[in-house]
Amino acid sequence: MTTLAVGLDIVTTTTFAEQLADGASAFVDATFTAREQRDAAAAAALRVQRLAGRYAAKEAFVKAWSGARAGRPPALETVDLREIEVVDDGHGRPALRLHGSVATSLDRLSAELGVAAPLRAHLSLSHDPPTAAAVVVLSAP
Repeated sequence: MTTLAVGLDIVTTTTFAEQLADGASAFVDATFTAREQRDAAAAAALRVQRLAGRYAAKEAFVKAWSGARAGRPPALETVDLREIEVVDDGHGRPALRLHGSVATSLDRLSAELGVAAPLRAHLSLSHDPPTAAAVVVLSAP
């Protein structure tokens, strides 16, 4: 396995909670998949922490993806964060599932770099109020 890039993001949950509480904002629907919203709602007391961690994961992935593209122009003009989904492997371990143009672009990156596809995004999340953090390591086989 070859490490291509690392991304890290930290979210302050107090500020994030204020953003989630804004009923006029479309932030939640524009950022999180229906599954991510359901998973966070299932544990109401942890909703802010879970969504903050998932947001950090999406941002960390974008940073790792961008880092692996060093010297190249951005792959997409805009990124739909719902195409970067945080899922659970059934045993409580988080993973990333990529969809749409993000998944296609990541496949193109492996060809550009001349490495075997598919590239893999390894994810670690941490929640310790008042912060949530995520690290993504982008690797090639």
